[in-house]
Amino acid sequence: MSDTVESSASGAPGAADGGEEGETRRDFLLLATTAFGAVGAAFAIWPFVDSMNPSADVLALSSIEVDLSPIAKGQRITVKWRGAPVFIEHRTQAQIDAARKDDKADLIDPQLDKDRAKRPEWLIMVGICTHLGCIPLGQKSGQPKGEWGGWFCPCHGSHYDTSGRIRKGPAPKNLPIPEYEFLSDTVVRIG
Repeated sequence: MSDTVESSASGAPGAADGGEEGETRRDFLLLATTAFGAVGAAFAIWPFVDSMNPSADVLALSSIEVDLSPIAKGQRITVKWRGAPVFIEHRTQAQIDAARKDDKADLIDPQLDKDRAKRPEWLIMVGICTHLGCIPLGQKSGQPKGEWGGWFCPCHGSHYDTSGRIRKGPAPKNLPIPEYEFLSDTVVRIG
């Protein structure tokens, strides 16, 4: 019996002296402090997270408009989009026919020419080799165009045909086609 009296006298919390209320108050204070701290941390971190969003000038560069009217048939030009070269070719009927004839060839990355060019006379591709990221030659006159008359990557010898499809070499995929849409007969928006 003396053990019971001593524990009561030592001030141990019990149901009779409001011990449960103390724990409830303590739990509430802990929860409120944690919630307040979480909201404060979110307000402190938000400017940092928001600073990672692209700025207005970067968003403006996410798409470009290109005037196609000065590009003669058979001519290739290069424009820059998102820091990457984009090849634009105004194809002749002979080039379109050659590309379509190659649709039936044994291709490493099979893709039809009509699926690569929204309008047959305009071929628009990202000019980065899919092997290790070099820029293929063939955009300027006098540069090697590879065995299929398209593009040739000088880094490791990949050959692309007149539709930008890989035909020979270590590149695993065709030259990529970016998202684009024709705004008119002479203006295209890339991106």
